[in-house]
Amino acid sequence: MKRVNREIDEQGSGISRRRFVQGIAMGGAIAGFGLNSASAWASTRSIGNPKILTGDHFRLSIGYTPVNFTGKERIGTAINGMVPAPILRWQEGREVTLEVTNNLAHDTSIHWHGIILPSAMDGVPYVSDNFTGIPPGDTFTYRFSLNQSGTYWYHSHSGFQEQTGLYGAIIIDPADADPVSYDREYVIVLSDWTDENPARVYAKLKKMSDYYNFSQRTVSDLYNDIKQKGVARTWGDRKMWNMMRMSDRDISDITGYSYTFLMNGQTPAEGWKGLFKRGEKVRLRIINASAMTFFDVRIPGLDMKVVTTDGQNMEPVTVEEIRLGVAETYDVIVEPNDDTAYTIFAQAIDRTGYARGTLTPDLALTAPVPALDGQPILSHSDMGMNMASMGHDMSSMGNDMSSMKGMGHDMSSMKGMDHDMSSMKGMDHSKMSMGGKADNMPMGSGPAGYGSSLPQPHVATEYGPHIDMRAPDAQYRLDDPGVGLRDNGRRVLLYSDICNLYPTPDPREPGREINLHLTGNMSRYMWSMNGIKFADAEPLILKYGERVRINLYNDTMMNHPIHLHGMWSDMETGEPERIPRKHVTVVQPGAKISYLVTADAMGGWAYHCHLLYHMLGMFRKVEVVS
Repeated sequence: MKRVNREIDEQGSGISRRRFVQGIAMGGAIAGFGLNSASAWASTRSIGNPKILTGDHFRLSIGYTPVNFTGKERIGTAINGMVPAPILRWQEGREVTLEVTNNLAHDTSIHWHGIILPSAMDGVPYVSDNFTGIPPGDTFTYRFSLNQSGTYWYHSHSGFQEQTGLYGAIIIDPADADPVSYDREYVIVLSDWTDENPARVYAKLKKMSDYYNFSQRTVSDLYNDIKQKGVARTWGDRKMWNMMRMSDRDISDITGYSYTFLMNGQTPAEGWKGLFKRGEKVRLRIINASAMTFFDVRIPGLDMKVVTTDGQNMEPVTVEEIRLGVAETYDVIVEPNDDTAYTIFAQAIDRTGYARGTLTPDLALTAPVPALDGQPILSHSDMGMNMASMGHDMSSMGNDMSSMKGMGHDMSSMKGMDHDMSSMKGMDHSKMSMGGKADNMPMGSGPAGYGSSLPQPHVATEYGPHIDMRAPDAQYRLDDPGVGLRDNGRRVLLYSDICNLYPTPDPREPGREINLHLTGNMSRYMWSMNGIKFADAEPLILKYGERVRINLYNDTMMNHPIHLHGMWSDMETGEPERIPRKHVTVVQPGAKISYLVTADAMGGWAYHCHLLYHMLGMFRKVEVVS
């Protein structure tokens, strides 16, 4: 055991500076197929589908296993010797029992992501009722009934174990007829792997938050900006970004410099493969099980009909591309009409790498891999600036940054800024767009399904050196595909497209609202909610049975996937009759989003950003009390 611990502690030493992002052809073989080490090293299996476990009673063993995704052997954290972990296939209406044994040298846990269950079974140490984790050598028995169907996943909620391989898929078959018809299905698990010790990754980010970002601005970028915008406007833009000590290329904390992106445990060099017959309807259950990476997924030559989001059936929407935030799941139907191969292309949001697979009628056939899209660049709207409503013309800023007075920014050295939101003249809060579906809303709290129409309140705890940005005018941007996807010529799934297949289960108006700002200091790599890190925060108290609206305001320049355990997040898109149900809601940079929660689950629940390295600070405990 001491030797294994030393191997884990030494991971990452000697990693090459510009490691080939696609990995090595045999990269995931040992980890993905439920083979023992000897057979895995010798295997050249071309379909990397994880093992499927079915039934009502499961024995899961968490332990160390050797993996090799990059040509260097490392130690992963596996379930039953597999990375990714086995697929668990359950049946709605049944009770499942899972005996989880810890063979690690440290405490562990499993959280059943998106599953509605008692707090004591949720698997978050010191948050879930009477659960403190699973000590080394112990076995913990999870037991709960299944009152839902769909595509979900499971992962560790202890330390950085999720990053080192402790994650897997869950499929719950419906008790009644499935409203989605298909001939064949595959589970697509997307993830990110680093050869580095995750603790070292976090330490590097704390010292230099852009350590992994090699897509910085260059002289040629400056020259191109001057050609397009002129010297004055370019100078004004650059001065603004520099005074904020921020970069418009700061898209992902960890990039392909360290990450190898995997599809079902397969590196891009080898690629996962799935067979089909021409004319079949193929269901792809896509899960973003990564620690830190947003993926933009498309299949060139095939449309995708989106039929579920986060396990919940939705009105089908046909698109060409889907952005999956960390921990989101989407099911899609594709119908290949030709005897040819198709590439499933999942590029990282920062365009520093990709995962890929192939749908093919013949394992000997492959398809071309698309080129990565260009480097995304953040805009003023990603800083929470609604220039139209605020009456500002950025092109007129020139060298005079005093024209930003009254916009509510805290830009450290930018003295004289007016932080009083009442000074934001020209703003009509009665016309805050909800993706084109909720204009002309009355002042005050909006009706159920539409979100809040109140101006965003900033609180005293958001001011200080632990906060380097506050969005002056965060907007609902449900019809915005997000940075890197705007105007790319492809039909991208929007949050405003999502409509539940069934009527809204709880149509009540919210009795009250909770406002939470997603905050941080990016240069110091400090994350929080309302400027308060988890260690210093009081729990959020919900009264059992109440209907509450939660308004999230993203005061940072990064996407945050927010996950509430134990209860559904009914995302308000302007469709009150069929409000979409989510367990993860992505809040874009400088944007806001609202959802309704029915507090129908007693006990303690985790509520956090699902970016693993943000979770230490951007986290709250929710307590539902009688």
